[in-house]
Amino acid sequence: MRCNGVTVMAVSGVLLGAVPAFAETAVSRVDTGDTAWVLLCAALVMLMTPGLAIFYGGMVRRKNILGTMLQSFIALGVVSIQWALIGYSLSFGPDVHGIIGDLSWAGLRGVGLEPNADYAPTIPHQAFMVFQMMFAVITPAVISGAFAERFKFGAYLLFIIFWSTLVYDPLCHWVWAKDGWLRGMGVLDFAGGTVVEINSGVSALAAAWFIGSRRGYPHEPMLPHNLPLTLLGGGLLWFGWFGFNAGSAVASGALATSAFVATHLATAAAVMGWLLAEWKHRGKPTLLGAVSGAVAGLVAITPACGFVGPMASIIIGFVAGAVCYGAVVAKFRMGYDDTLDAFGVHGIGGMIGMVGTGLFAAAAINAAGSDGLFNGNAMLLGKQMLGIIVGAVWAFGGTCVILKLLDITVGIRVTREEETQGLDLTQHGENAYTM
Repeated sequence: MRCNGVTVMAVSGVLLGAVPAFAETAVSRVDTGDTAWVLLCAALVMLMTPGLAIFYGGMVRRKNILGTMLQSFIALGVVSIQWALIGYSLSFGPDVHGIIGDLSWAGLRGVGLEPNADYAPTIPHQAFMVFQMMFAVITPAVISGAFAERFKFGAYLLFIIFWSTLVYDPLCHWVWAKDGWLRGMGVLDFAGGTVVEINSGVSALAAAWFIGSRRGYPHEPMLPHNLPLTLLGGGLLWFGWFGFNAGSAVASGALATSAFVATHLATAAAVMGWLLAEWKHRGKPTLLGAVSGAVAGLVAITPACGFVGPMASIIIGFVAGAVCYGAVVAKFRMGYDDTLDAFGVHGIGGMIGMVGTGLFAAAAINAAGSDGLFNGNAMLLGKQMLGIIVGAVWAFGGTCVILKLLDITVGIRVTREEETQGLDLTQHGENAYTM
């Protein structure tokens, strides 16, 4: 054991309750305001996962509410550990040919309280890591909406581990890592239009196609059993999404403010876009439509919020609300059973947002971005389309491979009897309602 004057003074200071002499040096570059903001935003994004559980839970049949909610909530446990062990290092660690991070940061080795100049120069590296962790958590939870009411819980746990490692982490590296190849080509994704939304939405489509429809779909009525619960979940998502989008500025300042405003206006416009389309098509506006429209707007503005102004955000949101409603209606004609419309809202909404970024982005709003088509730069729209195509192909192919391997080894679908009785009792031995 090494013993010198500095060591003795530091240990003595700790024992006496004083601040060690080296502490000020370790955090001297940390901005407390930025750190408080990012930690608060990480907590807001964390709240989105229970919010998603409530949102999804209200839309399934009463016999499956607990199983559906648990599929979202359990991601907080499983993916958080995966992220700390290897996920963060694979996503943001030192680059390997623009494809993936190496394992230098596995187990959070080297991810301490000093800022990291590449990603978060004014906050502790761990603050950036935990903020990004919450994105990794909610993304596979979104996918669960596509196969709600028919997926084995044990197989689902394996699925989110493999999917997070083999699908999410590489795409995250390509788009957001310092030397990721899509980022290097100029693809813009402020808060996860490709990494989170297209990734989860297209994976949901692949999962719905692979596992097949619920028993009786579409001939038997399978209506939401508790829409007030869905409204509560949607409200929590809207609230938490301010952390999701504005927090991606990784600082409390003008850019975070711009992203916050764009997020709210796009969401408000999407509510109106969905409701008007539904009113015109069905003759009546619905609560479920209003909440679904809000989520579609939140999704669509996610890649664009740090690059577009208020009026552009309203246009993006309104278009997303109307188009996502059309996508949800179209699933019945196309014959696939995406139980909770993860693809129609997240997949299509994410694509609309990426295109909207290519059209409306302005370097005057964010100098780290670039101008879009309507500001004289047609090249950006092409780059955004590349991001959409790469993200969609990667998500669909990777998800199908993982599901195939799991189906061969452990099986992914519950039995006919279990599905008829409901997953709450057969998978978890619980009942949400005792009367």
